[in-house]
Amino acid sequence: MGLNLGQNADKLERSLDELALLADTAGAVVAARLVQAKDAPDNAYYLGKGKAEELVALIEHLDANLVIFDDELSPTQIRNLDRILNTKVIDRTALILDIFARRALSKEGKLQVELAQLQYMLPRLIGLGKQLSRLGGGIGTRGPGETQLEVDRRVIRRKIGELKKEITALRKHRKLHRRQRQRNRCFVTSLVGYTNAGKSTLLNALTGSTTYTEDKLFATLDPVVRRGQIEGVKDVLFTDTVGFIEKLPKQLVTAFQATLEEIAAGDLLLHVVDASHPDYQNQIAIVHEHLHRIDSGFIEKEQLVFNKIDLVETDNAISHLQREFPEAIFISAIKKDGFAKLFERIIYYTKRQRPLIKVGLPYSAGKLLAEIQEQGDITTIQYTEDQTVVEAVVDGGLAVRLKKYLIGEEL
Repeated sequence: MGLNLGQNADKLERSLDELALLADTAGAVVAARLVQAKDAPDNAYYLGKGKAEELVALIEHLDANLVIFDDELSPTQIRNLDRILNTKVIDRTALILDIFARRALSKEGKLQVELAQLQYMLPRLIGLGKQLSRLGGGIGTRGPGETQLEVDRRVIRRKIGELKKEITALRKHRKLHRRQRQRNRCFVTSLVGYTNAGKSTLLNALTGSTTYTEDKLFATLDPVVRRGQIEGVKDVLFTDTVGFIEKLPKQLVTAFQATLEEIAAGDLLLHVVDASHPDYQNQIAIVHEHLHRIDSGFIEKEQLVFNKIDLVETDNAISHLQREFPEAIFISAIKKDGFAKLFERIIYYTKRQRPLIKVGLPYSAGKLLAEIQEQGDITTIQYTEDQTVVEAVVDGGLAVRLKKYLIGEEL
């Protein structure tokens, strides 16, 4: 069920198509969809009275036991709709949280999903009480939602506090791992993109791993780190992260902050786009919105990668994409087409991130020499009468600090 609030009709249809895919991922069978044109959602019922009566008749005709709304409903709207529709009512947020509850495998992922569910549930306790008793649970009530809601609000608030402490501890642990990677001088490439763009398939192709993949939304929730082998590059780590989606619940964005920080930590962001999707432009824009919230400087290390070119219907369509995005890479992760160009671009970024430089350090700059020896990969070192001449591969930040001692080409 969706509202047309004056937006483009095609955009609403695409949103409802995505909602149907989410429902399918959660295990529901979509029987029908209903749309109403309104200036604004009704504060009490979301949809108008006449449309609500039409929905009641449709539910009875189809013998439906679940109605999913494309927008997040207020506690009042859920309570009122439950009463007049006499069936289970959930919104897009509850549906996505339900999928996350089923897909989270790691301890960290489960904690983050539970936190998001409790934060969503807390203001809706009264409205959800009847919902959770109806039909014995099911979609929209997995995870902590299966507990009885006679629970005192104070108990839930206390649980939220405990979960935040556990997640904070895990964030610190994850930061230690990132620092260790930096000390080991690993180049980290983060795979980001809209959900179901093919990030996990690309990770497997790049690293030879067997990360779980499925043609469903949110197949990957927990960050996956794998080592890849690229000729000419010493160490490359690839990280696969949770996919983005339109109307991603704010509770998940908050709860998954530790996971999203893995994206910001990447030296290179491979922004994977489904080239065969009719709404690829909007999907790129949505991912950019999310990335900007995580790291405002993401654009400097972003590389667009159009995946699934084997599913694009015509060569003209691919040519159009290439003209529209001349700096992008075009691949098929499942067939490994276009990988030579992709490897070239990754090598380019590694060299930009860790350039080979030659510097002449005065003997008074012993601390800088020590940093090069500790953090860099020294190719040659010579001691002259008044300086130490070093040729080494170093991190970009250290290279900038060494700029005034540079011999030869400027950075």
